[in-house]
Amino acid sequence: MDAEGGRREGSAEAEGQARRQDRPMIDVAGLYRAHSADLHRFLLFLSGDPALADDLVAETFIRLWNARARVDLATVRGYLFTIARNLLLQERRRHRPTAALDVALADRGPGPETLALARGELRATLAALQTLPEIDRAALLMRADDGLSYEEIAAALGLSAGAARVKVHRARLRLAEALAPARPSEPSQEPRR
Repeated sequence: MDAEGGRREGSAEAEGQARRQDRPMIDVAGLYRAHSADLHRFLLFLSGDPALADDLVAETFIRLWNARARVDLATVRGYLFTIARNLLLQERRRHRPTAALDVALADRGPGPETLALARGELRATLAALQTLPEIDRAALLMRADDGLSYEEIAAALGLSAGAARVKVHRARLRLAEALAPARPSEPSQEPRR
């Protein structure tokens, strides 16, 4: 078994050497001389920063050195430019410019908490309205929501103007009583009779 295991290891190693021998050795120094000026110019035009372009050219050739066993000489120029561009994009993501927020652009509207509380109060008010008798609810809504006068409410509901006033007043009191537990922060007032 040891002999077989040794042969397997030896054959895998021999296959790797055969693959490496099929590819010519990459002359990284020669590639640097041939392509570094073009890469630098490319990165300088993209970034506008000579020092950054220098750093990225160096990093590009380090990446080439680390991947030299996998690089094909026929496409090495495209490989170098791709690596250089990707490194620049990574650098830009890492150092994305930030700008201070303009206070004049701040939203002056209510915040999410206030909106959520208002929606909750609206649901409670609508539920409390449903507990009122229909004629009281109609009188209250005509006055509060539609802005009708007591005379107009009286005509619409077939009541006297005085009775319309009483209906609206009592509906408001019942509504306030129904909503009192929902608003614990407000002091409760006893309705006057």
